[in-house]
Amino acid sequence: MTKLIASNITKSYDNKEIVKDVSLKVDEGEIVCLLGISGVGKTTLFNIISGLLIPDQGKVLLDNRDITGQAGHISYMLQKDLLLPYKTVLDNVSLPLIIRGENKNIAREKAAGYFKIFGIDGNQHKYPNQLSGGMRQRAALLRTYLFSQKVALLDEPFSALDAITKSTMHNWYLNVMEKIKLSTLFITHDIDESITLSNRIYVMTGKPGQITGEIKIEHQKSRGEEFILSNEFIDYKKRVLDILNNS
Repeated sequence: MTKLIASNITKSYDNKEIVKDVSLKVDEGEIVCLLGISGVGKTTLFNIISGLLIPDQGKVLLDNRDITGQAGHISYMLQKDLLLPYKTVLDNVSLPLIIRGENKNIAREKAAGYFKIFGIDGNQHKYPNQLSGGMRQRAALLRTYLFSQKVALLDEPFSALDAITKSTMHNWYLNVMEKIKLSTLFITHDIDESITLSNRIYVMTGKPGQITGEIKIEHQKSRGEEFILSNEFIDYKKRVLDILNNS
């Protein structure tokens, strides 16, 4: 079942097209990557899908309902975790539920029920500055999930992490996604990350940005070191590079 459709999206600023005729979809429980270099229009597209911007042309559908230009239906996690330093981790994570009007204690109780699944149990009453970068990202992803359990947009969620922490987070992320089945569209410019994490990759190139290739990753979602070092992984990487180099 398809959860999200972006259809024929075009957007210009000052008479200059930023994205042109972009179409993509995310199926239920699917992890989809939008891969492209910086400046190709990925974040502009995300702002349109999330409802923060209105496209010049095209529309966004969530569960076959037109939500073009309507914020609040899809959760959106930026590169920085944006955890509030003066609130505990539990209060940071439960914030989306409170904003929606839930009682603070009930919101905290609901949020606390996910701490073990997201690997941050025991940190409920700590403050963000007491957590490592990886743990902060886990908390931020949980907050994103509680905002909307339909579809999440993740804008380079692991780019600020060092290589070793990033590898650990990739394994953690795939394990969590197997449990919560969150339909996800994420941005990256890291080819290895796109192959490791996603079910499908949309390659976005050019100015204005357009989708110039789509690759389905057939390998099972729980991908360990064996997959990353395999000929299959290298073949996927060659396919991505071919699209990037020939666009």
